[in-house]
Amino acid sequence: MFIGHWAPALAVAARRKTPGLTTLFIAAQLVDWAFFAFLLLGAEHMRMTPGISVMNPMDLYDMPYTHSLLGALGFAAVMGAAVWLASRDRTAALIVAAVVVSHWLLDLLVHVPDLTLAGSPPKIGLGLWNHPMIEMPLELGITFAALWFYARVRRPAPLRVAVLALVLLALQAINWFGPVASEVTAGTSLLAFFAYGSATLAAWWMGKSAQAPA
Repeated sequence: MFIGHWAPALAVAARRKTPGLTTLFIAAQLVDWAFFAFLLLGAEHMRMTPGISVMNPMDLYDMPYTHSLLGALGFAAVMGAAVWLASRDRTAALIVAAVVVSHWLLDLLVHVPDLTLAGSPPKIGLGLWNHPMIEMPLELGITFAALWFYARVRRPAPLRVAVLALVLLALQAINWFGPVASEVTAGTSLLAFFAYGSATLAAWWMGKSAQAPA
């Protein structure tokens, strides 16, 4: 799952009294922001193994802190606490925490067994990356349905909606059809940061033109 992780952020941002869309976009991918940072630091590891799944050559063999359910809950607690300290809004904090945890739940659908509950085996994953005819329409469907719902409720500027849609579509197309790296380098993390940052920036720009829900 890639752009599909932002579907919960867009969906909940349509309701009243939620954190800003930028905050929610960061929350939705916080687990992966952390993973690629840990990859740079050598705290977690991956390698490129063509054929490990039909759609994704990343062999995510060591990510006990970010991609365990316990780890996701920990990141959710930290970000939720930060939002509560900044806003004193318990509902907003709980929403942000739930969006963080949604990352692990969506990954459970698509990953081959490389996720854990608490950092050690058994490893789990339902493996939709091996079924592109299911995974691809699912990812696009939930993402753009959530964007449509947000746009319908919050009525941001249409041009800004279109820009975010194009950024998300371009990132997903590169992820699916772009050249595949043969090895993991520092550039792997930097490219991921650029992708997440680009989408978040486009979401911030769109959100600035949104109206309060009726």
